[in-house]
Amino acid sequence: MTSATEPTEPLSVEQLSATTLLRFATAGSVDDGKSTLVGRLLHDSKSVLTDQLEAVERVSADRGQDTPDLALLTDGLRAEREQGITIDVAYRYFATARRRFILADTPGHVQYTRNMVTGASTADLAVVLVDARNGVIEQTRRHAAVAALLRVPHVVLAVNKMDLVGYQESVFAAVAEEFTAYASELGVPEITAIPISALAGDNVVEPSANMDWYGGPTVLEHLETVPVSHDLAHCHARLPVQYVIRPQTAEHPDYRGYAGQIAAGTFRVGESVTVLPSGRTTKVAGIDLLGTPVDVAWTPQSVTLLLADDIDVSRGDLLVPSKDAPPTTQDVEATVCHVADQPLTVGHRVLLKHGTRTVKAIVKDIPSRLTLDDLSLHPHPGRLAANDIGRVKIRTAEPLPLDSYADSRRTGAFILIDPSDGTTLTAGMVGESFAAPQPVKNEGDEDGWDF
Repeated sequence: MTSATEPTEPLSVEQLSATTLLRFATAGSVDDGKSTLVGRLLHDSKSVLTDQLEAVERVSADRGQDTPDLALLTDGLRAEREQGITIDVAYRYFATARRRFILADTPGHVQYTRNMVTGASTADLAVVLVDARNGVIEQTRRHAAVAALLRVPHVVLAVNKMDLVGYQESVFAAVAEEFTAYASELGVPEITAIPISALAGDNVVEPSANMDWYGGPTVLEHLETVPVSHDLAHCHARLPVQYVIRPQTAEHPDYRGYAGQIAAGTFRVGESVTVLPSGRTTKVAGIDLLGTPVDVAWTPQSVTLLLADDIDVSRGDLLVPSKDAPPTTQDVEATVCHVADQPLTVGHRVLLKHGTRTVKAIVKDIPSRLTLDDLSLHPHPGRLAANDIGRVKIRTAEPLPLDSYADSRRTGAFILIDPSDGTTLTAGMVGESFAAPQPVKNEGDEDGWDF
C-alpha cells in the first residue's frame, strides 16, 4: 500500500471540472470505527497533507501507539480527541481522478441526532457503519431512519471490524440481510453492503486479500461510481430570487435582472414563467451566466434572468415554469427535527425561512413525535425537545410556494428561526415522513454479493 506522503500529481483544473461532485455523510454508533474509516479513506486515497499526517503520527506516538491513529484526521475538537468520539459535523473536501467529494462526518450519539440531520440533509449518499461483532443495534436503526426521512438516495452499509470476527462471510451476510430488510421497509431506494476493516484498510480503498469471498466494490470504488440518479436538472425548475440587479448606468439604463442560484431544473429563453407567490406570468427574455448571454441554464448554476414584462419581482420570490407551478399555501404540514436546546411548543411564534423568503409563522399543532428506536408515534406531545423528530402544523402570515420534500429536497425544505435572536430552532421537510417501501435489491450479479 502506498504512503500518503508519496508525491502525487495534483488534479488539473480541466480534470476537476470534468469530474462530478458527490456529497456524502458518514454515521455510526460509538466505537464502530467511523472516524477511523474516514481517516483511512483520506489516507489511502492520498488526500492527506504531509504536515497533517506528521501531526497525527506525533500525537499517536505520545500516546504510546505504534501506528498512526487515523481517527485523529477527522476528530478536530479537543473534546473529541479526549473522549474518542465525534461531537460536531466535520466537513472534508477531497478528490480523485474520477470524482470530487464533500464528506460530512457526523456524530453517532443519540444526543447528536440533530448534527446527523445537518450533515445528511444535503447528502447524495450516506455511509452507515456497523461493528461486525455487535450487528444491527438501536443506533443503527436510528441512522437508517434519519437517512430515510431525509430521502438520501443511496445508503452504504459498511460492516466494519471484520478482522475481529475472522473475516467470516456468514457474519457479514447476517448483518447485511437484517439491515437491508429494515432500511427497505423505510423506503431507502438503494442499499449496498460492503465488508471492511477500517483499521487494517480492507476494502476501504484497496480490495481485501482476506475476504476473497467478496467480489463487490471497495468503499472508494463505490463512491467514485455510484450514479447521481436524482439529477436535479430534470426536476421541477425553481429559481429563488436572491437579488434584483438594476445598475441604471449609461451603458445599461433599462437593465433589470433577477439573480439567484437555480435550485432545481432548467430554464430556457422564451419560456413562460410565473412569479410566486404573486402569480404574475411573463416570459424569459434573456439569461445571463457570468456576464455572458445563454439560451439555457440549469441547476446549480447562478444566473440572472431577464423578463419580458416589467412586473414586481423582489428578493424572496420564486420563479417557476408556468406549466409546472407549485401550489401556494399558508398551512404547512411537515416532518421536523428540532435542533435548538429551547423546546418547540404549540403556539410558538417563529420565522419560517423557505429558500430566500422569510415570513412570520405560528406553530398550530404538534400531532406526533417519532420514536426512532421502533418508529412508533407518540401522539400530541405538545412540545419537541432538542433532537426530537415529529410532525408539525404551521400557519404562515403569507402564502408560500412549497414543493413536497419527496419531490424536491431544496424547495421542500425550510427552517424555523427564533425571531428574538435569529437562532435556528427546527429543520423541516414538507409532506410525508418516509418514502414508500422499496423491494430488496439483489446485488448478486452487479456487486458480487447475493443475500
